[in-house]
Amino acid sequence: MPYGTLYLIPVPLADDAAAKSFTPYLVDTINSIKEYIVENEKTARRFLKEAGLKTPQSELVIHDYGKHNRDMGKADFFKGLQAGNDVGLMSEAGCPGVADPGAEIVDKAHRMGIKVVPLVGPSSILLALMASGFSGQSFAFHGYLPIDKALRAKKIKELENTAVKLDQTQMFIETPFRNNPMLEEILKTGNPKTKLCIACDLTAATELVQTKTIAEWQKKVPDLHKRPTIFLLYHGNK
Repeated sequence: MPYGTLYLIPVPLADDAAAKSFTPYLVDTINSIKEYIVENEKTARRFLKEAGLKTPQSELVIHDYGKHNRDMGKADFFKGLQAGNDVGLMSEAGCPGVADPGAEIVDKAHRMGIKVVPLVGPSSILLALMASGFSGQSFAFHGYLPIDKALRAKKIKELENTAVKLDQTQMFIETPFRNNPMLEEILKTGNPKTKLCIACDLTAATELVQTKTIAEWQKKVPDLHKRPTIFLLYHGNK
């Protein structure tokens, strides 16, 4: 029996942003499968309901891939796929596998010869890059920078230098409750001419996406506390 297909199903980035996140194909897909591998079951069930799931949720098989359940040697995540059933993979927000532990599931699926199909949906990284005005030809996403202040300042300078040397957009994130200290460090450490884009609350009603030089940001500093944010650095020569 041939294996089923693993569908990578994006989830809205913000509350009340479901309508911005759906495609008709995505809606058709979730109504054709009954098994899911998810990072957060509560979030996943809410999203499926918002997306227009017609199948009774009591009939769904949902595998919890939260941080305490990632031992794939013991998990039965792939039994349905091996039996020929299509399965959906969902993150807590955004696109599965992008800055997301679901990449491990996708990697194993490829090693097992299982077909993987990514569905169209919101990626905060790409949305931020699109709206920044920075180079989309060459860019790097670095995830989280060091928490230690000295190491973080050093890393920011390294990213600035790389942006100039490679003409490359540098992207990174921080835990939302540490956004303000991160922004403070960027404005303190960075070259005044370096361009900084702040992409905050993407797809939400409170969305903020602005690009300014560090010198311009220093004149009026936004409050980013507990607001999901991506920071982008680019050289000031453009």
